[in-house]
Amino acid sequence: MTTSTVDTTQELAAFLRTRRERLDPEEFGLPSRRRSRRTPGLRREEVAELAAVSVDYIVRLEQARGLRPSADVVEALARALRLAPDERAYLFDLARQRPRNADKPATTAAPSLARLVADLSPLPAMLMNHRYDILVWNDEMARLLVDFGTLPPSQRNAMWLCLKHPEIREFYADRERVVREGIAHLRAAWAAHPDDQALTGLITEFTADEEFARLWAERDVKVNGRGRKVMRHPEAGLVELDYEVLTPLEDQDQRLVIYRAMSEESRLALGRLFALPRR
Repeated sequence: MTTSTVDTTQELAAFLRTRRERLDPEEFGLPSRRRSRRTPGLRREEVAELAAVSVDYIVRLEQARGLRPSADVVEALARALRLAPDERAYLFDLARQRPRNADKPATTAAPSLARLVADLSPLPAMLMNHRYDILVWNDEMARLLVDFGTLPPSQRNAMWLCLKHPEIREFYADRERVVREGIAHLRAAWAAHPDDQALTGLITEFTADEEFARLWAERDVKVNGRGRKVMRHPEAGLVELDYEVLTPLEDQDQRLVIYRAMSEESRLALGRLFALPRR
C-alpha cells in the first residue's frame, strides 16, 4: 500500500462506503428486504434519505468525483451514518471543514512541559506529538518501557517501538488491541495533518508490516483519552496500568501520557522496578 500523500477525496469516498456498509438496516426501522444486496449495510438511497441529500450526491461522493461537501452536509452525513465523535471529527477533517493549526508539528517539548514531565515522578510520564514521536520522558517511563536516550531519534516513536522493537513487540498482553488503538489515533492525525510529510512517511513505512496494513485498512478512527494496558515486564513481571492522556491548551497537537498502577500488586512491582540500579 502506498500512502505518499493524503488523497482526501479518495479517503472520504472510502470512509463513507465503509461506514455505510457496517450499518444494520433493521436498526433504522427500514423495511426488511430479501438479502439480494451486493454489499452489507445500508443502500446509498437509504443514506441519501436519512441525510436529506440526493442519491446522485451520495454516488458522486463515494466515487470520489471531486465534491467538497459543506459543513451542514458533513453534519447530516455524520448523523445519518451514526458516527462516533472521533469518526465525526475525522469526516470533518477529510471534508476540510474544520479549522486547523497552521504551525509546524512540534519536534521538541517546551521547557515548561519538560519540567512538568520530570515533576510527575514517580508516576511514569512522557510527552508525544500527534505522530506518536516521544519528545520528552521521565526516568520512570524509561525504566518501564525502554531507555529512549539510547535510541536514535527516528526510533523514539511509540508506534515504531510497538511494531519493530524486538522487546516492546512482546511487551503487551493484549498486543492487537494496543496496536489497533494506536492505528486508530494515527488515522485521525493523518486526516488532521494532510501536509505532514513526516507522518505520511511513517505510515508508508508501517504499512510494510502485515499487521499494521491489515488494521489500517479497517479505517477505524479513535483518539483515546484514557485506558488500561497490561504489560509483561522482563524485570517487574505482570504489571496492570491505567493511563491518562492530557492535551496542553497551548500545544494542542501534543499529548501528555501518565501511567498509574491499577492494583496494589502492580504498585509494588513498579516500586521494586524503580528501585533497581540502572543497567
